[in-house]
Amino acid sequence: MIFRVLGIGNKKPVFTNRQLNFIKNTTVFSGGKRHLELVKEFLPENYEWIFIKSPMEELFEQYENIASEILVFASGNPLFYGFANTLRNKYPEAEIYIEPYFSSIQLLANKTGTNSNELVTVSVHGRTWRALDVAIMEQRPLIGVLTDKSKNPRTIAKRLLKFGFDNYKISIGEDLEGTQERVQTLSLSEAVQDDYHHLNCVLLHKEKVKARQFGIKDKEFLGLPGRPKMITKMPIRLTSLHLLEVMNSKVFWDIGFCTGSVSIEAKLKNPNLEIVAFEKRSECNEIILENQRKFGVPGIEIVMGDFFEQDLAKYKKPDTIFVGGHGGRLSELLNKLDGIVSSDAKIVMNTVQESSKITFKQSCENLNWELVEEMDMVLDSHNPISLLKAIKR
Repeated sequence: MIFRVLGIGNKKPVFTNRQLNFIKNTTVFSGGKRHLELVKEFLPENYEWIFIKSPMEELFEQYENIASEILVFASGNPLFYGFANTLRNKYPEAEIYIEPYFSSIQLLANKTGTNSNELVTVSVHGRTWRALDVAIMEQRPLIGVLTDKSKNPRTIAKRLLKFGFDNYKISIGEDLEGTQERVQTLSLSEAVQDDYHHLNCVLLHKEKVKARQFGIKDKEFLGLPGRPKMITKMPIRLTSLHLLEVMNSKVFWDIGFCTGSVSIEAKLKNPNLEIVAFEKRSECNEIILENQRKFGVPGIEIVMGDFFEQDLAKYKKPDTIFVGGHGGRLSELLNKLDGIVSSDAKIVMNTVQESSKITFKQSCENLNWELVEEMDMVLDSHNPISLLKAIKR
């Protein structure tokens, strides 16, 4: 299979003589409805046009029935979250020749006179917020965002404000190079007041550094009403995250999150960490959400209800687990985890009661988990707390 992919903008394209010759000598073309309107006058008589639209398997079936070269028109740079990547993934053995145009983010940077040396681009187009959440938590100086209908300039600005990232301003490019082009740079609070053309992209410019703490003071967390001490204390929290090796972890389960302090600190240390936090006390749902907003930590997946009643197969398999609560069923919990996690998964638990320590160690021995760390810490006049770490073998 042979594909030639030409990137075009949002206006009548200006092709080189070489490109015009390719078009003249091709019979099968592909692209979207908008692409066809832009290039129709350049196409030879009796051309065949294959529309790029869902379902993609039907599109690929049409491609596979073509014996000649297919010339594909794509938006902007086809290698930048574009169709050329789709073709390469689907047909790794095909010959694919690519001639890009400016991406929408490049156009917006150029039109706003933005120095793009430090540009990091993410896409929320048909995707989750994850990539954008990571970029803002890392406080990247310049973030380009490819948007979609629901994740648009207004909802992006709302999300940043919700989690306290008002240290950014936003440039919005609408219908770039089109008849309704509009380019403006606004504060986030201004951006949430307007509606935008469905063809848009965004640049987020960091204006100042949002202060970050290495460890959050316990009193700064919203806690359980009437139980202010019901929280993993900061020194214990930070030591637990050290034992969990969260900087090198990918998927973290926080079982019994209560205020969410451990999950929040873990995400602050490693914004790329995917976190699933479990808790059965219904009042804790709003508590963790409020703490996430307060400390600028989006992207924690919250699961409410009894852990033992959850269909754990629905969630990404963890390589790191913190047990903050077990409801007196520690042995049962560890057995349940043993059937889910892979070898080398790490689990850390803190306990005050000697019985819990004995149960943890005995369960690890029964399950062939290696106990690799056991330490006691004393804070002020509190009872000693045992920190236990095991690795599944």
